[in-house]
Formats: sequence, C-alpha cells, structure tokens
Amino acid sequence: MSRLPVLGLVPAAGRASRLGPLPCSKELLPVGFRPSPVGPVLEVACRPLLASYSLAGIRQAIVVLREEKLDIPRYLARHLDLPVELAYVTIESSASVPETLDRAYPFCRHARVALGFPDVLFAPEDAYFRLIARQEETGADVVLGCFPWKGDPSSTDMVALEPDGRVARIETRPRKSELVHNWLLALWGPPFTELLHEAMRNPPAASGELQLGALFDRAREAGLDVRGVTFADGRQIDLGTPEGYARILAGKR
Repeated sequence: MSRLPVLGLVPAAGRASRLGPLPCSKELLPVGFRPSPVGPVLEVACRPLLASYSLAGIRQAIVVLREEKLDIPRYLARHLDLPVELAYVTIESSASVPETLDRAYPFCRHARVALGFPDVLFAPEDAYFRLIARQEETGADVVLGCFPWKGDPSSTDMVALEPDGRVARIETRPRKSELVHNWLLALWGPPFTELLHEAMRNPPAASGELQLGALFDRAREAGLDVRGVTFADGRQIDLGTPEGYARILAGKR
C-alpha cells in the first residue's frame, strides 16, 4: 500500500452556521499575512492545510463542496501559489462528514487519502509528512494525527493509544473524558475507504449525525490496523467557531 499515491481529501460542504452570515465561504476567511518576495500576502483559511500537503509531497487534492461555495475554486484558481493540483466534487447537500468524504469515492478508492479540515489551523506544518512516514513504516490501514486537547470533549473525538501507537479506543463526542488527545488529521488506505463507502451505502438507523471517529473505531474493531501519531507540542484552532476565529483575529495562532 505504501506505493499507492497520496491524495489530499478536503471536506468543504459545511454551512458555517456558528459564525453567522459571512461575505465568503469560511475556507476563504482571512487569517493573517505571510511573507512573499513581493511583500506581505493575504493568507486565507484553507491555504495552511494545502501548504502542509505540499510539504509532505502531496501534489493532488480533491475538495468536496456545496454548489453555493464556488467562490473557493474561483479564488484558488487565481491565487493558490503551491504545487498542489486541485479537483472539485460539487454536491447539493450532505448530512455528515463521512457522507461528504464518500462523494469522492470514485476518485480516491485506489489511493491513500490524507484528510484535512480547511477551517482548522494546526501545527506542526510537517504533520502529514510524519503520518505518511508512520504508515510506510508500519503498513497501517489508518494513521490518525493526535493533538493535545484541553477543551470540551463533547465537541471532538478523544483517542486512547497503546504504547506501540495502536489505537486502543476512540470516544466519540463524549460528555466527559479522561483522555488527553483528540484526532485532527488522518491518513488511510483503500481498506478504510471501502469500509466508509459501505457504511454510507447502509447507514445506521440510529439518530444523530454519524461521526468519522466512530467509523475509525469500527475499523479498529473489524481488524484494521489503526494507529496514531501524537504531536506533543501540536496546536489547533477551529476558525469555524466565533471563539476560534476571534483568537486568529487577535493574532493568537
């Protein structure tokens, strides 16, 4: 599996309802300026993710977005300055992140997939490089990028790891948790892509939104090799929340 190409997969079908009315898609919100040979250049929310892909040698990515968010390809076609080719899958709506990701199934079923969220800023920038290295070292079916988490556990998925890096369990949106890491990034191969696709063909009858973390845990229980890489000094800011975007505007990245 380590010889398969790595494709970035970017879910961008969310409605940004927590931020209220916006002048653009949240993936294009300004997050600061970065240096360039011609002086400071505006940085938009999704570019750091694409830069991390580029640093890891990922040269192609698929963005899944709703029809109302065509400002994203328009902007990136003119202003993206990274060696990452982007393709777009346009959808009407999606009930969950897994459903959004599955819309790209025909295009990524024979590749390794590097998942990233375009409205979350994170460090270190070489995170995907390290996920790919761990996958190639171990042959794992799924590798999760795990970051320190001190916030409300009910807003994320918490991860417990064995000493050898195997995932012991995933707590999906728990009300309380003793665990100290959540997963934020992921790299997986065709076995998990097929599991995800099958889950979307036969969605559970349970109420509530299906969480991707629950599918990672299902994969572990089904015998797939699911591992984690912890970033002890890792940082993350969800700019899809008023609190997170306020931190960015205050320069607290």
